[in-house]
Amino acid sequence: MKYQLKRRLLVTVLLATAAVYAYAQMGDVYLCMNENGVKEYKNTGITKGCKKVDLPGITMIPAPKRPLQTASARQAASPSDFPRIDGGTQKARDSDRKQILQDEMKTEEEKLADLKKAFNNGEPERQGGERNYAKYQDRVASMKEDLDRTEKNVEALKREIGNTR
Repeated sequence: MKYQLKRRLLVTVLLATAAVYAYAQMGDVYLCMNENGVKEYKNTGITKGCKKVDLPGITMIPAPKRPLQTASARQAASPSDFPRIDGGTQKARDSDRKQILQDEMKTEEEKLADLKKAFNNGEPERQGGERNYAKYQDRVASMKEDLDRTEKNVEALKREIGNTR
C-alpha cells in the first residue's frame, strides 16, 4: 500500500514538472508599440497593436575545447610590437621601485610611532573641547582605526619590499 502511494506521488510530481516545463516552452512573445512609439516585448498580447513574434528555439552548442598552452607558448604569444627592455634598465627600475617602497615604509613607520605615542595604550589625554565623554570616545575610536590602518600599511609595504628583486 505505501509503495503504491509513493509511486503515485512520484508519477504526479514528474507529470506536474513536465507540464510546467512544456508550458514554459510554449510561451508566446508579442511586440507592442506604446503611445510614444517605443517598442516593448510582452508575454501577453492583450494590448491593442501587439503582434506575435516567432522566435527560434534555443540551440545549445558546446564551445570548442582549447588546447593547453605551456608557459613558453604563452610567453611566445606576446605581440611582436610589444616593447622589450634590456636587463640593466629593468634592474634600474626595480632598484628605483624598491627605494620608493623603502621611503614609504620609513614614513609609515614614523607615522605609526607617533600614533602609538598619542594613543597611549588606549588612554590618550583628554583635550579641552572634550567635556562630553562621548566625544572623547569617538576620538579614541578614530585614533584606533588610524593606528590599525597604519599597521596594515606597514605590513603590506614589508610584503611588497620582500617581493622585489
